[in-house]
Amino acid sequence: MLRVAVDLTSLLTAQTGVGVLAIETTRRLAARDDLALTAFAVTWRGRGRLSSVVPPKVAVLERPMAARPLRALWKHWDHPRVDAWIGRHDVVWGPNYVVPPTRAGAIATVHDLTAVHFPELATGDALAYPRLVQRALDRGAWVHTPSSFVRNEVIDHFRVDPDRVVSIPNGVRLVAPGDVTAGRRLVGSDRYVLALGTVEPRKDLPTLVRAFDLLGDGDRDVRLVLAGRDGWGAEALDRALDGSRHRERIVRLGWVSDDAREALLRGASVYAYPSIYEGFGFPPLEAMSADVPVVATETGSLPEVAGPGADLVPVGDAEALASSLGRILADDEHRRGLVARGQEVVARHNWDTTAERFAALLHRVADSR
Repeated sequence: MLRVAVDLTSLLTAQTGVGVLAIETTRRLAARDDLALTAFAVTWRGRGRLSSVVPPKVAVLERPMAARPLRALWKHWDHPRVDAWIGRHDVVWGPNYVVPPTRAGAIATVHDLTAVHFPELATGDALAYPRLVQRALDRGAWVHTPSSFVRNEVIDHFRVDPDRVVSIPNGVRLVAPGDVTAGRRLVGSDRYVLALGTVEPRKDLPTLVRAFDLLGDGDRDVRLVLAGRDGWGAEALDRALDGSRHRERIVRLGWVSDDAREALLRGASVYAYPSIYEGFGFPPLEAMSADVPVVATETGSLPEVAGPGADLVPVGDAEALASSLGRILADDEHRRGLVARGQEVVARHNWDTTAERFAALLHRVADSR
């Protein structure tokens, strides 16, 4: 049986795409007979909490590890090895860019290269990721990416052997089509454009607000709904909202529960994803699963992941975004075509398949030692 240690620090905070990958994959890996999974967390403040969030059948090591000093050391040296905290394993997996020094085989998941291409859109912690990935590669680690787009970027940027970079697409958490009234009651309208997710510069919500101003000039009863907690850089969105000529029809909900999130998706007329850069992109697929048509930007992995299931527009082009949103709202035939193609895209993203392929990668890494 292959002994696998997984850094599940991402499960101790509000769940983002990293946490979704970690929980959905480890849940399935832990159910396999050929793998024995152990979870650890690189955190001091989160000590003692890991047992409450890991999936069933995952053993837990609760020894606290101070993230900031350890990562500062790991950027420059191969010590201390994580084995001193977690013991001996065959493979260590870091689902969030960082895989510590270890005597075992190692895999680092690289979700995107925002810190490389758009450092102004990255937080301080994220700016350290490229250096930590490079150090891991120098030690012989493998890289897992959620898209072929990011795989190619990793190979080009780090000049790494392509055989050591493996693309395995994420699955999608399905939002089954159903009752649309709950979401519409939350919004106070039967017709709305929806955007979900943490407010941060990379999501380019100010461009969506400008696009809604153009859309709203000719469509008097549609609303724009922005749901998600403030991350960093929310001031740019605040300024865009303050300057919007249709501010009274923009609903900013902040954080919403999982139930409210699903209700908002089911009730939406169209989903907007104006991101500047993406390594995968969960929300468009969730919208597609709920039979909601999607407009996204033609950037990063989105043409690969969303593909024919979404209308794609140039980054930062408010006029093109408004035009695409307006067409979906007005053209039922185009809308139905997008919904049908969206379901085909969703069918290609299954967490069971993701876990099966990841299990094969774990064995491959172990066998290469």
